[in-house]
Amino acid sequence: MFCGVECGMESKKKKGPHPVKALSAVKVRSLKKSGRYADGNGLYLVVDPSGAKRWALRTVVQGKRCDIGLGSLRLVSLAEAREESQKYRKVARSGGDPIAERRREQATIPTFKEAAQLVHADHAQTWKNAKHSNQWINSLKQHAFPELENLRVDTIGTANILKVLSAIWLTKPETARRVRQRIGTVLDWAKASGFRTGSNPLDGIEKGLPKQPSRKSHHAALPYIEIPKFIKKLHKSDASEIVHLAFEFLILTAARTSEVLGATWSEVDLKSKTWAIPAERIKSARAHR
Repeated sequence: MFCGVECGMESKKKKGPHPVKALSAVKVRSLKKSGRYADGNGLYLVVDPSGAKRWALRTVVQGKRCDIGLGSLRLVSLAEAREESQKYRKVARSGGDPIAERRREQATIPTFKEAAQLVHADHAQTWKNAKHSNQWINSLKQHAFPELENLRVDTIGTANILKVLSAIWLTKPETARRVRQRIGTVLDWAKASGFRTGSNPLDGIEKGLPKQPSRKSHHAALPYIEIPKFIKKLHKSDASEIVHLAFEFLILTAARTSEVLGATWSEVDLKSKTWAIPAERIKSARAHR
C-alpha cells in the first residue's frame, strides 16, 4: 500500500555508524512508543501516536531527500519492507524515480480483453451502424481473444500478435487486415492511457507475414442500356415478387441495399412521389430524398 511521499533538499549526513538490519520481527511487534525506528539502509518503522505502524524508506531521488511510504505493518512484513526498500534504492541510485516506479506498479493495468471492451464502448457511441459495432468486437473475440484475452496490454509483443494474424492471414485476408487494425487501435489506446510505453508492436509486423494474394476486384458494372433487359429477366426469376420489386426499387433509386431493406411506409410520400431517408439510416449521416 502506498502511504505517500515527502521530499526535500538533501541535508548533510550525520556522522556515525549506520544500522544494518537493526530491527527484528519480535522487536517490531513490541515497539509501542511513537517515533521512527531505523532498520538500516534508509528503512524505518514509523509508529504513530495512535499506535499504528507503517514502513517508510528515506532515500535521495534526483538530488532531493524523499520519504516513500511502503505500507502498513499489517500488510507488509519486515522482510517484504526490506526487499521493497532495496529495490527502490537501486532505482534511485541509477538516477531513476522510485516514486514514479511505485505509482506504475500500483496502477491496475487492464488485460487485452478489458481494454478492447473499453475501447469498443467508447467508439460505439459514435458509430451509427450497429452491425459494424458488433463486427468490431466480435472479430476480436473470435480471432484475437484466444491468444491475447488474458494478457496485460503492457506485456503484449509482436510475437503474440503474429500468432493471431498468422492463423487467418492467407485464409481470411480481409478479416485479418481488420483484426490487425483493431488490435492496433486497442494498443494505441493503452499507450495513450499510460498503460504501455514504446512503439506499437504492430509496426512492421508485415515483415513476419507472407504476402497476401491479390484482392478480388468488384463485380463488373452492367451497362445502363442493358438494364431494361435485366429487369425483365429479374421478374421471370424464381425469387419472390417482393424481392423482384425491392431489387428494381434499389436500381431505380440508386440507393444502398441497407437503405432499401430498412425502408418503411412512413418514409414514403405518395402524393409528392418522394422517399425521404432519415439521417440515422444514411452512411454520411445526412438526410436524403
